[in-house]
Amino acid sequence: MKNTIEIIYQDDNMLVVNKPAGMLVIPDQHTDETQTLVGILKQQLGQKIWVVHRIDRDTTGVLVFAKNAEAHRNLSMQFEHSQVSKKYIALLSGVLEDDEGTINKRILVSDRQVTIDITGKESITDYKVLERFKGYTLVEANPKTGRRHQIRVHFWSIGHPLAIDAEYGTADPLLLSSLKRKYKEKTGHQEKPLMDRLTLHAAELTINYESRLTSDESKTMTFTAPLPKDFEITLKQLRKYWK
Repeated sequence: MKNTIEIIYQDDNMLVVNKPAGMLVIPDQHTDETQTLVGILKQQLGQKIWVVHRIDRDTTGVLVFAKNAEAHRNLSMQFEHSQVSKKYIALLSGVLEDDEGTINKRILVSDRQVTIDITGKESITDYKVLERFKGYTLVEANPKTGRRHQIRVHFWSIGHPLAIDAEYGTADPLLLSSLKRKYKEKTGHQEKPLMDRLTLHAAELTINYESRLTSDESKTMTFTAPLPKDFEITLKQLRKYWK
């Protein structure tokens, strides 16, 4: 668990961070706030912050918080009305045939259940293939709406769930031994996974920073976060052994 969170950008109104894997954004019934991203950031900054949006515990990347109530209202409205541009990088199971496409399937959220259902809310995800491997596809996903688990359930619905996703696919980790034909394990050492979490990263976020929060004119701001080390290492090994 990280005690210091990487800050991408901050001013008097807004905070943008690079969320690490394995950390809830807000507390649940099993997790105290001090062990969550919002709790650690409050302590790190020494001030209250407002949650604008969330990503899953094991998803990494760009996340925005507000530093005051007015900024929170402004930013939250942009997310609610799908006025925010989001780019994710995802490693999927299987090989997608189309180089790009759109998944337009309604998503129904009921308590903790997330399903594809015609009675659900409109949900749209654009995607394009970045790279193909034996049995895997690396894609850029651009959700046009912001439903819970949208990217995960949309790709699952077309038969290509995330390479690791216990809820919609498999929880099995990605191992070098499964990629490298002549892999030899060191005596007395248990193999460590290349990656053992959701293969999903929030790479880029673009918002409209309105005049009430900054100056007389609104401006578009884009924030990015590089792929985390485990994701980079996994791709390196796939390129080397699994093309």
